[in-house]
Order: sequence, then C-alpha cells, then structure tokens
Amino acid sequence: MKFIDIVKTAIANSFRSKLRTGLTVIAIFIGAFTLTITSGIGTGVTSYIDTQVSAIGAADVLTVSKAADSTSSTTDGPAAYDPSKATTVSLGNGSRPGTTIQALTAKDLTKIAKTTGILNVDPSVRVTPDYIEYDGKGKFEIIVNATATLTTADLAAGAQLDNSSTTDQILLPTTYLKNLGFASAKAAIGQTVSIGITDYAGVQQEVKATVIGVQNETILGVGAGLNQPLTDRLHTIEVTGAPAGATDSYATATANFDIKSTPAEITAIKDDLAKQGFASQTVADTIGSFQTVINVIIGVLNAFAVIALIAAGFGIINTLLMSVQERTREIGLMKAMGMNGGRVYTLFSTEAVFIGFLGSALGALAAVGVGSLVSNILADGVFSALPGLQVVQFAPSSIAIIIGVVMLIAFLAGTLPARAAARQNPIDALRYE
Repeated sequence: MKFIDIVKTAIANSFRSKLRTGLTVIAIFIGAFTLTITSGIGTGVTSYIDTQVSAIGAADVLTVSKAADSTSSTTDGPAAYDPSKATTVSLGNGSRPGTTIQALTAKDLTKIAKTTGILNVDPSVRVTPDYIEYDGKGKFEIIVNATATLTTADLAAGAQLDNSSTTDQILLPTTYLKNLGFASAKAAIGQTVSIGITDYAGVQQEVKATVIGVQNETILGVGAGLNQPLTDRLHTIEVTGAPAGATDSYATATANFDIKSTPAEITAIKDDLAKQGFASQTVADTIGSFQTVINVIIGVLNAFAVIALIAAGFGIINTLLMSVQERTREIGLMKAMGMNGGRVYTLFSTEAVFIGFLGSALGALAAVGVGSLVSNILADGVFSALPGLQVVQFAPSSIAIIIGVVMLIAFLAGTLPARAAARQNPIDALRYE
C-alpha cells in the first residue's frame, strides 16, 4: 500500500464512527480556537505597543535622574538633612505651588557627560502653559508632552517636530482639534495658535506657534508636543523673575548613547551611572512592565488552551483504541495479506494526525473570523480614541505553528493505539470475535 493510499484510507476510517470522531474534533477545536485567539491578542497588543514606543522616548536615550536616597526608609524615617544635596522646585506662582524633589545640577550634568559611552547630555526642561487658543475661538487647557522632542510621533497629518528649526512648532493631539475649532487634522496644519504662559512674577504672556503636525492619541504619551525652540522660549518666560539659582537645577536629563550599543554595553553604562549616584532607564525599561503584564495574561490563557488540548489528546487515544478493538479482524486480514507492522502503525498514526489537523484547522479559522470581527467592533467602539489599535491581529506563521503543534500532540496521542495495532498477531486477530 502506497503512502497516498494510506492517507486516503486513514481519512475514510476517521469517519467510520462520526459521533466519536466529532466529539474528539470538538475538543481539539476548543483548544486550537483558544490558542489562536490568545496568540492574536498577544500579537495585536504587542504590535500596538511597539508602534507607540516612540511616545516614551528614542531607542538610544537614557532618562537620568538622581538615585533615590537609600539611607532612609519607611521604617527608619527620613534621612538626615544634607545641605550639599540640590533640590528643585517645579516653578509656579501662588495658584500653582511647586513640588520639591532632589535635582540634577550643572555639576551633575558634567559628570553624566563624562561617563563612558555617553555621547551627550541635555537637561529636561518642563514648561506648564496656561492655555492654547486658535483664532479667538476659546481658550483651552494644554498639557505638554515633555518627551516630544525625543520622539517619532504617530502622525495623523503633517510632519514631525524639527528641533533645528527657527520656527516655534507645536504638535497637536487629535483630541484637541474639535475644541480648538479645526475641521480636520489636515486643516490644522500650518495654522497659528496662541499659547498663554505665566512667569514667576504672575504676569501672563502669549506666544505664537505653528501647527506642524497632528498626532494620534497613544496610551504611552499624553499631550501636545513642542519643538526645542518653542520649549526654550516658554521656559525663558516662565522663569522670568525667579530667584537666582532657581533655574540651575533639573528634575531629569536625557543622555544619548550609540544606537548600535549592545545590551551588555547599555547595562555597563547604567551601572557606571548608578555608581555615581544616578538612576537611569531606557525605553525598554519603561515599557517592560507593560509587556510583562501582557505576557503573563497571555501565558495564563495559553495554559487553559493547553489543558484543553491535553484533554483532547486523551480523546484521540480513546477514539483510536476503540477503533483498534473494533477493527481487530480487519487488522489481522491486512497483515495476513502482507501489510507489515510499520504500515499498520503509519495508518493509525495518520488517522490521529488527520483528526488533529481537522480540529486545529477549524479552530484556527473560527478564531480568525471571530477575532477579526470582535477586533473591528472594539476598534470602532471602546478603543475608538486609540487609532491604530487592533486588539486581535493574526500572523500566518503563528497560526501555522499552532496547527503544527496540535498535529504533533495528536500524533503523540495516537502512538499508543498505533503500536497496539501494529503488534497484533494476524492469526489471533483473525480469530477475534
């Protein structure tokens, strides 16, 4: 019997007991469906996070701050006051009190810049404008994305911020358009908006800025982006009238390293900074918690799917053992006519693999259909404020792997019945009643 004949016979034999085979296929279907859905969720969410990573910072940037003081704890109380430590106050007026934190000084910036592997370092300047207005259509509160100068925005229209430009540029979130009076993202490009900001003495001033682009909303970064010239202009106004030395300390700084640096080299840079009393983290460190939570959830769901598949494996064993028992005389006849044990083993193993393929293929196809439908409904409903987020995305390679794994489980489950069939003595089998 040729291999193609064995395959045809195996497929035909699988449907001899339609109810028993059908129940086994359903069990495999459930496991494959769950695995495919969870794989799609993992792919969709991970893909979205990867495209939004730029909302936190660039891949070759470390965010550096003063390390937390290890001399104090919640049980020992606060550490003794050290006048040599700098503090910084988020500048404000009577209505906007500042927050005191340990700060980076000019001397700290110099130390960071001299660290091996660091190419350059810049202090992070934060500004807190009062409002934004377009064409006299009303003033609205504005939140500034402090990391916008380091990012590559997910644009709905327009261009990226240009820090080398002499023009004061602003990148608006899509959620700002309606309130400001813009008909669409494209209509906002090139328009001039007014930004109000109050100096330290309490005097409010207004600065004009050009809308260079419109950014889609992101779960990892919020607010309008300002290019460096506009940030510097607003900061200069904000610190006007501040006490001497108040502007020489910073909450954080951004340090650039070679984008080709290996993970080991990046770790060495962070360790060197830690020895000098600085805390630092990359984009990967920042989003690590997001990905960890997602991976844990997907792992738990996959565990349930694997349990279902193991249960289905026992179903395959039961189905084929019953089939071997029912077809004992048939097996004896095949062996008496010259079919060797290897061919018999292959026949029953092929039946197991076919049942696994049938259940997994149907489960994967159903998962793709249901997952795509649900993803589109969620994208237009619950997640409509997050353009580009498809909760469920399917990668052909992942689906192929799932089907392959299920077929492997089916093959292993079919090994016991197949061996039992292959070891049948033809004379005893022919006498079986």
